[in-house]
Amino acid sequence: MTNQTINTPTNNGQQDDTSYAFFSGCQPAGIQLNDVAWSPYRDKTLLKPITVTIHPGEFLAIVGPNGSGKTSLLRCLYRTNKPTKGTVLLDGQDLWSLSPRQCAQRIATVLQDTGSEFGLSVFEMVEIGLTPKSLVWGRSDEDSQIVDSALALLDVAHLADRSFDSLSGGERQRVMIARALAQRPDVLILDEPTNHLDIRHQLDVLALLAKLPCTLIVSLHDLALASAYADRVLVMQNGEMQDCAPPNDVFTKQRIKQVFDVDTIIDEHPITQRPRFSFFIND
Repeated sequence: MTNQTINTPTNNGQQDDTSYAFFSGCQPAGIQLNDVAWSPYRDKTLLKPITVTIHPGEFLAIVGPNGSGKTSLLRCLYRTNKPTKGTVLLDGQDLWSLSPRQCAQRIATVLQDTGSEFGLSVFEMVEIGLTPKSLVWGRSDEDSQIVDSALALLDVAHLADRSFDSLSGGERQRVMIARALAQRPDVLILDEPTNHLDIRHQLDVLALLAKLPCTLIVSLHDLALASAYADRVLVMQNGEMQDCAPPNDVFTKQRIKQVFDVDTIIDEHPITQRPRFSFFIND
């Protein structure tokens, strides 16, 4: 039996309200998927038609087993996979009517594979996040403050002068999230952002993200994290949306058995008052 418990951390000094001042110009966006489907092949639909509205400022978690379509769905949302059917609207405007730069000015992404061999320092990697909104060559004092603030929020300021290539997987992941924050997006999309992080940094990062004044769309394997932090959870299986509802409604024994093929004991976390899980196999 595997027990998953979670305790939402309190502010840790690096995440007080003043730390988010550089995000003051953010305007959380709404995203509407209208019958969106996608496939790289004519005869095989990998993402079956999905209709759902993501509200401005909402924290939406996307969960599902491997191969369920989570990443394919995210790619439609950050303008990499053009839907083969349906439309994705950003504040009512077709996402594919925007230029790549216009899209980058409003949407930031953090992918599973951070890559390496960039030959850049950590500061320079985060500085790249300023590019979509830069109007002139060079960096102002305000730009440097934005980078410094993003580094501090992700607890990687002490790594600013280090080579990005020299970092551990978890450190690289936090730097890439800092780069996305420096972009000051209206929508932040993250694909499995906690994969390389230890338990403390998983909690710190999710608590930080939950306080950001933007719309958050995050794919997660860990149902406990999704339950603790998300406003709603979208459940994927075999390329199809099974449900989209608040954690207390979406995480039932029947749904978890159907989607993940495990049995579950569900109770209420004494601190978060959200579902807490103990998984077991009872074949």
